[in-house]
Amino acid sequence: MDKKDFILASSSPQRLLLLEQIGMRPKMVCPANIDETTHRFETPSCYVKRMAKEKAQKIAAAYPHENILACDTVVVVGRRILHKAQNDEEQKQAMLLLSGRANHVLSAVCLIDKKGKQSIRLSDSRVITKKLSLKEIDTYVATKEWVGCSGYKIEGCFGGYVRKIIGSYSGIVGLPLFETQNLLNGAGVR
Repeated sequence: MDKKDFILASSSPQRLLLLEQIGMRPKMVCPANIDETTHRFETPSCYVKRMAKEKAQKIAAAYPHENILACDTVVVVGRRILHKAQNDEEQKQAMLLLSGRANHVLSAVCLIDKKGKQSIRLSDSRVITKKLSLKEIDTYVATKEWVGCSGYKIEGCFGGYVRKIIGSYSGIVGLPLFETQNLLNGAGVR
């Protein structure tokens, strides 16, 4: 597959696989390590859009006059963002919160084109999980597949706990393909 005229501001293997699914392999991958602290009173949608924008801006500063694509994805229960768990106990608490409830997965995509124009799109998907037993929670936590992501990886064994999805499966994985393809096409990347 030919590489396309954009830089991906992420090292996520899931995002690369999703981009390849739509024939959009970036010419370069350059992760943007930024401060991901939530601002006081910041809503989850504002947070995820700000993260995608700040990642894109950081890489755009290093590579001006390039198309830069960045994304951020979070799991939200109510107004609470489930940040990346740092250990098994934090992940267990997240699983208890998710058990038997609906959650939202917000995935924001930001594209800064070669002229510096910024465009942001937000995907909001609703995920309904079954009531989890303590054994199921312990089993999932032991897989460690959740390491490095907000809440869970739906493309892993957690998918067996999902009763219903309303929205974008690719957005839940970490990159909403409809929004992403439209942004890239709009910048002349085909």
